[in-house]
Amino acid sequence: MNYWLVKSEPESFSIDDLKKAPKKTTFWNGVRNYQARNMLRDEMKVGDEVLYYHSNAEPPCIVGLAKVVKEGYPDPTAVDPKSEYFDEKATKDNPRWFMVDLQFVRKFDKPLTLDDLRPIKALAKMELLRKGSRLSVQPVTKAEFEAVLKLVGD
Repeated sequence: MNYWLVKSEPESFSIDDLKKAPKKTTFWNGVRNYQARNMLRDEMKVGDEVLYYHSNAEPPCIVGLAKVVKEGYPDPTAVDPKSEYFDEKATKDNPRWFMVDLQFVRKFDKPLTLDDLRPIKALAKMELLRKGSRLSVQPVTKAEFEAVLKLVGD
């Protein structure tokens, strides 16, 4: 099993939106970074656990858990000229962008801010805490994932 962190702006799609989605599941589309795309396409597998992070929030924070329920497949918004995620170089025969499906697992009682995470030794090398780290999909080690769960009382 792999562990991940995905970022979403809460006004676009919050953890509460995921919880309210049909079957508490949604597709994770609109990623337009090649490194993140490769993780979605090649590495995220059914059953992988995911930390759900609210970016551009006050304060930004990890707010809960999700899991991967469908592995990477072409993102149809890339070939839809009406979509804000349209990419004129993408085609159905040669997709450039991929997505996965995520399912809500739980919302944390207390969100974990960056200030909560930084002092934790086990998180010292966590991608989220690296200066300049902006990827919307990030790998998380098992030790980092377990340290986050410990902070929320699991």
